[in-house]
Amino acid sequence: MSNRNYIFTSESVTEGHPDKICDQISDAILDAILAKEARLETENYISPTKVPAKLDNVRCACETFVTTGTVVVAGEIRTQAYVDVQKIVRETLRRIGYDRAKYGFDCDTCGVINMIHEQSPDIARGVDESFDVQEGGSVDELDLIGAGDQGMMFGYASDETDALMPMPIYLAQRMAQRLAEVRKSGEISYLRPDGKTQVSVRYEDDEPVEVTAVVISTQHDPIVEDMALVREDMISCVIKPVLDEVGIDWEDADIYVNPTGRFVVGGPMGDTGLTGRKIVVDTYGGMGRHGGGAFSGKDCTKVDRSAAYAARWVAKNIVAAGLARRCEVQLAYAIGVAHPLSVMVDTFDTASVDEAVITQAVKEVFDLRPGAIIRDLKLRRPIFAKTAAYGHFGRDDEDFTWEACDRTEELLAAVKRLSA
Repeated sequence: MSNRNYIFTSESVTEGHPDKICDQISDAILDAILAKEARLETENYISPTKVPAKLDNVRCACETFVTTGTVVVAGEIRTQAYVDVQKIVRETLRRIGYDRAKYGFDCDTCGVINMIHEQSPDIARGVDESFDVQEGGSVDELDLIGAGDQGMMFGYASDETDALMPMPIYLAQRMAQRLAEVRKSGEISYLRPDGKTQVSVRYEDDEPVEVTAVVISTQHDPIVEDMALVREDMISCVIKPVLDEVGIDWEDADIYVNPTGRFVVGGPMGDTGLTGRKIVVDTYGGMGRHGGGAFSGKDCTKVDRSAAYAARWVAKNIVAAGLARRCEVQLAYAIGVAHPLSVMVDTFDTASVDEAVITQAVKEVFDLRPGAIIRDLKLRRPIFAKTAAYGHFGRDDEDFTWEACDRTEELLAAVKRLSA
């Protein structure tokens, strides 16, 4: 292993950032469809005379665009359930905090344009009836659920935090989350929903040793003109609680709060927003690679989402099992094909055993077909709106099933057997 000294920086944004508004609306619509379909499925089980509903038939690729005074929702959706898109949009904006006209954008007066249409039958065909049927081989129902698109997905884990996440993005996410908490609780009354955080961490021999810089840009009430007050509040209520909890040195860090000196015009009034434009914020802050596909608004037949969750699950279990200190997993799929085309494990020379053995153990322990990922990680539940802000990974929440270190014993057993 080569030991390096460097500074690495990651950023995050609050739930009131225009792009994150869009992610949350898209995922709120997905959640509403999944919840409604689940109720229909239960009712149809009780009353078999009704048209049968099945959660496996749900397809959702929902995109949102916001600008001053307007929300546009578009995409391809297949569902038997009716959901009130306009109501979902307004409720999501209200929850985020855009509930007053003086903020420049509010849930009650903005226009909502619904341009959703039905999913292409060509795309649906590849998912509904997989082409991945091996001649002469056994086939089960999970072989018949093909990947919703081609592409490659990455998962990453590192032992530098308890959450097995890179330190810079972990700190940036927690500060963004804390920024929203003190706004919503009223602890800092002048804050508005939009905001960004950024953290630079110095590494020695590939270990995080010190925070060298923190940047916080937060939207505020125009009545606030004293930036020294804002700086003091950010340090005492946001920066210090997060960094002290982790226990990393930051006494000599450069602190930048609203570097332009004023941040009043924000949210969709200050910038347009679009679903899927914060994919590095959603994942590992640039420390691990990203395949390119966004998560929000997509049901989990889309491997952009489900396989990225599975890759994180695999990487985290490898690190939690002590097989490596850092790990990146790449999966690749073809549309309409169930089995991944490739599985790659990269431990950056930190593995305790041969990488080829770890890779083979992963293939034995984890079923990485889309249907199996959906089954094992319970991805048919309406849990996605809360993933759409503050990161999809490194969160302590029982609904984030891909964060479970539940395959470590199986991995260790497989590695031991394969190494014998």
